[in-house]
Amino acid sequence: MGPDSARGVRETVRQELVGRQLDEQIAGRFPVGRRLRVLDVGMGRGVQALRLARAGHSVTGLESDAEPLGAARAALATEPEGIRERVRLIEGDGRDTGVHFLPGSFDVVLCHGVLMYVEEPDPMLAGLARMLAPGGLLSLLVRNADALAMRPALAGDFGAALAAFDSAAYTDDRGRTVRADRLEALRATLAGIAAPLHAWYGVRVFTDGVPDDAVPAPGEVERALVLEDRAGRTDPYRGVAALLHLCGVRG
Repeated sequence: MGPDSARGVRETVRQELVGRQLDEQIAGRFPVGRRLRVLDVGMGRGVQALRLARAGHSVTGLESDAEPLGAARAALATEPEGIRERVRLIEGDGRDTGVHFLPGSFDVVLCHGVLMYVEEPDPMLAGLARMLAPGGLLSLLVRNADALAMRPALAGDFGAALAAFDSAAYTDDRGRTVRADRLEALRATLAGIAAPLHAWYGVRVFTDGVPDDAVPAPGEVERALVLEDRAGRTDPYRGVAALLHLCGVRG
């Protein structure tokens, strides 16, 4: 998947880095060429679902919001038949995976950009872990509660930055008050649901404050990706990333 600055620098960095990190984890766990069973919970417009289907995997996308689900269906309709037949799109809530699927039905479960909208995420995470076959991979992308002060502080809003130290709540890009997660709390949760943390990355260490309508100079998106890829794997930078990508493995 090549950089797509039409999505904006922030979204491009998110999707590109998460895709690369996910591919790295899949390559380290499964034989080359194996067609994996993938569940993408809260798949949004289907960027990662379609990318994995193009790579040869069998993908089920679950989405409760009609607008992104419609966009995903429209994008899927433009794909070749061989890819379309590997994708199943379902309207549904990630908290109800047990209603739609049998335990152990998937090799990989994605839950990216969803937990911030779930008040009590632990039961949902336990349900996602049950969907995994033994040795399966659980991929989570969450807002980093330990870095909530970074964006307002760098924008010069020092009052909001100070307040962020004492709260895991924040305002998303659509003006909704939602919640962030802390690495150590999720580490404990993953251990408790028998999908202990195997690896984690930071996503958007430096580019979280870039305006969505910013037009990058030629080559800047690629340079940003190189920078962000390195920072997202390197301490202490990854610990202050706007997003955390956590990968747990089902025991």
